[in-house]
Amino acid sequence: MKRILYIAIILAGITLPTQAQYEYTLKQCLEEGLMNNYSLRITRNEEQMSKNNATLANAGYLPTLDLTAGYSGSVNSSDSKDRATDVTSRQRGVFDQTLDAGIDLNWTIFDGFNITTTYKELQVLERQGATNTRIAIEDFIATLAAEYYNYVQQEIRLKNFRYAVSLSKERLRIVEERYHIGNFSRLDYQQAKVDFNADSAQYMKQQELVHTSRINLNELMANKDVDRPVRVKDSLIDVKDWLNFGELWEATLATNASLLKADQNSTLAQLDYKKVLSRNYPYVKLNAGYGYTLNKYDVNAIRSRSNWGFSGGITVGFNLFDGNRRREKRNASLAIRNAQLAREEVEQGLRADLSNLWQAYRNNLRLLNLERQNLIAARENHEIAKERYLLGDLSGIEMREAQKSLLDAEERILSAEYDTKMCEISLLQLSGRITTYLE
Repeated sequence: MKRILYIAIILAGITLPTQAQYEYTLKQCLEEGLMNNYSLRITRNEEQMSKNNATLANAGYLPTLDLTAGYSGSVNSSDSKDRATDVTSRQRGVFDQTLDAGIDLNWTIFDGFNITTTYKELQVLERQGATNTRIAIEDFIATLAAEYYNYVQQEIRLKNFRYAVSLSKERLRIVEERYHIGNFSRLDYQQAKVDFNADSAQYMKQQELVHTSRINLNELMANKDVDRPVRVKDSLIDVKDWLNFGELWEATLATNASLLKADQNSTLAQLDYKKVLSRNYPYVKLNAGYGYTLNKYDVNAIRSRSNWGFSGGITVGFNLFDGNRRREKRNASLAIRNAQLAREEVEQGLRADLSNLWQAYRNNLRLLNLERQNLIAARENHEIAKERYLLGDLSGIEMREAQKSLLDAEERILSAEYDTKMCEISLLQLSGRITTYLE
């Protein structure tokens, strides 16, 4: 008996809050997570990098301007023999110096539309960076929403197990009293103790699952204290039963981020093909500069000489043959076809996923309605069994079966609600409407 009381005290102590808890709605969890989650912050930085790359200068539209300066010196010795007089003149340690400085401009005016195509490609990559961020955000919302409702589910299950413990405890009290007055056998008393201990162990195990879900929720929200207690405002899993398959599929075709990314990959493949074709055109390059040169002579008749002025030129060229153009053109053409096939594959996969999820969603809704009816019947059955048990018309085993039927009915309806919610989250994510959880 002391052991039973000890277990009851432990269970009572577990349910007491040890520190202040933060109460959240799903929207508040999502807002905090979207702001702080590390993976999302990395993805946003990558998106900013793609924006930084989409510039005229990176595409090659702008000229380059270089400032250069240099100095050189030489020390030479020479012997010169005059042909007429046969006199040899010797010079030793002749030190000549050259100093130059200049500014040079180089500008590719035309490169067979390669520069224009490159700039368009950078713009598509910028949009794809935004698409990648959107995919990451939608995945995050779906993941956090699923964990949020998992936490709600685990809390409800914990409450159900707590109720089971209270029922077993009350049954044990009744059996113990009647055992002492001789109405129940020791076998009934021992069985009641076994059932109470089993329910207590199940309750304690559920505490661990609640703790794990709470840790996962804090981690997704990037809380530094992952052990921080969290209390959610939702005590039930609210299931949306108004979704329409036709509307979901139309929304998927119009806004699904994976389809959008596949379209962008197809555009990039077409631009790569145009870049290969741009090599069939001539190129025009402009160069200009201003320079200054100073020469100093050690033994020359001229001590020093300075030169300065402008220089400029234009280059027109055409690549006649490089041995790779035809191969690259064929490969670029195949890349376009592959991008189109990949897009069709993504669409087909989305259709299959949507159909499977829709079937599971509708089936779970029907199952949920059935389980709600079963729960009402199980509760009535348990009340009748309890009254008969108190009157002595029902055995302990039969009472335990009635209790187990009630708990099983509660567990099935909870599982049906959670499974339906998971289908709902996935359907909204596929159709690009997952952000409705932020409204």
